[in-house]
Amino acid sequence: MDLIVSPAVLIPRPETEDLVEAVVELARNFASPRIVDVGTGSGCIVLALAKELPHAEIHAVDTSPAALEIARANAAHHGLQERIHFQEGDLLGAFSHDTASFDFVVSNPPYVSNADKDSLQPEVRDFEPQAALFAGPAGLDVIQRLIPQAQHALKRGGWLAMEIGQGQDVRVENLLKDWRSFAVKLDLQGIPRVVSAQRP
Repeated sequence: MDLIVSPAVLIPRPETEDLVEAVVELARNFASPRIVDVGTGSGCIVLALAKELPHAEIHAVDTSPAALEIARANAAHHGLQERIHFQEGDLLGAFSHDTASFDFVVSNPPYVSNADKDSLQPEVRDFEPQAALFAGPAGLDVIQRLIPQAQHALKRGGWLAMEIGQGQDVRVENLLKDWRSFAVKLDLQGIPRVVSAQRP
C-alpha cells in the first residue's frame, strides 16, 4: 500500500506486517470483529486490516493530532475513510467508559529503551517522532500501561496483539501471565516480534 508519511509518524516497516497477519488470522474466527489500533501513526495497520477484514468495525487512536491528520489522509487515499473511526487520545483512555466492547486491541507501541537511543540509525533517531519510539528505561513503559487498559476494553475472549522489541518477549509474557493463549510470532530475522494473548 502506498502511504503518505511525515516527521509526525514512523515510516512503516516490514515487521509490522507480521502484526497485521497475526490479527487477520485470529479475526477470521469473528463474524464482525470490533478492532481498535492504539497509536495508529500513519494508519498503516488499520488500513491493512480494513482491506483484509471488510466486515470489521475499526477504530484508530493516537495522541498526536498531526499523526491523525496523516492517517486520515492515507485512509482517504485508499478510499477507506468511511471504514475507520479516528480519535485523539492517550492509549485507550478515550474508551474508558466503553467496558468490554472490543474483540481486538492492536498496537505497535513505542518499545525502544531510552538507553538504546544512540544505537539507532541516525535517520530513525533524528527524523522520526521520539514519542513513537522510546518508552522508558526498559522500553516497556507504554506496554505496561496498555495491558491493563486492554483487559478493561476487551470482551471476554478478546485478543491483545502487539509488536515488541528484541529481547522483550519473556518480560511481556510475564506481564500477560494471567491471560490465555499467549503466543509469539517471529519476524523474518527470527526475532520474537509480535505477541498475542486472549483476555482471561
